[in-house]
Amino acid sequence: MYKEFKIKSTKQVEFINITSEVNKHLKEGGIREGVLVIYIPHTTAAVTINENSDPNVSQDIIKEVNNIIPFSDNYKHFEGNSAAHIKSSLLGCSETVIVKNSRLNLGRWQGIFFCEFDGPRTRSVRLRLMSV
Repeated sequence: MYKEFKIKSTKQVEFINITSEVNKHLKEGGIREGVLVIYIPHTTAAVTINENSDPNVSQDIIKEVNNIIPFSDNYKHFEGNSAAHIKSSLLGCSETVIVKNSRLNLGRWQGIFFCEFDGPRTRSVRLRLMSV
């Protein structure tokens, strides 16, 4: 199964919980067991798995990532979005999750987050499910 969907960010830096959207596409795919790769085909965005119960966790991560990698730091990249490229590289463009009974087999408090670092924009999320 291969699926692609669009997501719109509304801020320069934003974590968007895409867990429900991914589960929806899994149900439509019809494969009950397998391994799912979630891939973000952008150099200024990322994907991560973290707590989805308390929205303050995402806000804390954003705060600290912005502290570690400031938006302005005499970067040489002419587009002015070097910080977004660095953040994307550190968090990564893909995650792999086990699928069981056509659903993500995440931990109790885990969710999948699309990480925007150069928004607002319309982005793509690609899913590839391999049955086992």
